[in-house]
Amino acid sequence: MMRAVVCESWRPFEELELKEVPAPAMRPGAVRIRIEAVGVSFATQLVVQGKYQRQPPRPFSPGTEIAGTVIEAAPGVDIAPGTRVFAVLDWGGMAEEAVADAIHVVPLPDELPLDAAVSMPISYPTAGASLLWRTDVTEGDWVLVHGAAGGVGLAGVEIAKAMGARVIARAGAAKHALLRDRGADVVLDSAEPFRDAVMQATGGQGCMAVLDVLGGDDFDPSLRCLREGGTLVTIGYAGGHIPTVPANILLLKNIAVAGLNWGAYVGWSPGDNRQLYARRVRALWGQLVEWWQQGKLRPEVHARFPLAQFREAMAEVAARRSVGRVVLKPQE
Repeated sequence: MMRAVVCESWRPFEELELKEVPAPAMRPGAVRIRIEAVGVSFATQLVVQGKYQRQPPRPFSPGTEIAGTVIEAAPGVDIAPGTRVFAVLDWGGMAEEAVADAIHVVPLPDELPLDAAVSMPISYPTAGASLLWRTDVTEGDWVLVHGAAGGVGLAGVEIAKAMGARVIARAGAAKHALLRDRGADVVLDSAEPFRDAVMQATGGQGCMAVLDVLGGDDFDPSLRCLREGGTLVTIGYAGGHIPTVPANILLLKNIAVAGLNWGAYVGWSPGDNRQLYARRVRALWGQLVEWWQQGKLRPEVHARFPLAQFREAMAEVAARRSVGRVVLKPQE
């Protein structure tokens, strides 16, 4: 038996319960992980209410980003018990143990901390795939990052700098010091209009890429911040509504809008293509871990909570107080 946060029927996150449940069954091609940290994400609130595009079979434990230690491996899996790892799950992370597909389990070098590694299964590869796979950013180009103090936004700032780009980061004023520390060349207040400031910072040239986790009212002026050949990558709609694209501006400015759904690469979309994309996904994780070892990435943990305080952890995320990630510690 193990402790787990359990969703038995669609309900608000704060109405979930901490229970003793059987440990998940082992399966072929998988490993069992003793979970030391699990990421708390805004989207989990939608998942447990049945409002997300994926609906796990109930009852289930939410949580998809974990870090911990392998305690069992299926026959033929070459990840030995005792290996420190991070992993992406379909669900089941807010628990003391989880079973994960070996293709989605990545060994973690000893010098890198486990709790910060919860940013690696989803947040960092979402930003990384957006910039490396969807744009033509090269050294010296300008990149605008919205929501730059959040989990994906902060990853975007660091990855753009690792690529040699110049970064304009937008966030609340209280979070500006951290963004400057992470290398942002220009930091803008997210409460203020930004188009003129971006064009001034880039010498009127505009940006080669915009990383947009917000959507909403920021979408149209973001398009107007792109230079010729630039791309806006849409990866979320925390700004309140899903925008529509004025197609004429794409034609007139020779710009593009691209989407990035990391879940499609790890088996969360209809058709489940996790095996098809496994090699590409693991190559990106390898690049991110290498940059982390080199000090180019510094995943930020804003706050840590024991498993029993899962409601308090989500409240920190929902109130948008966090800089970087909030994690639960299931062994505490």
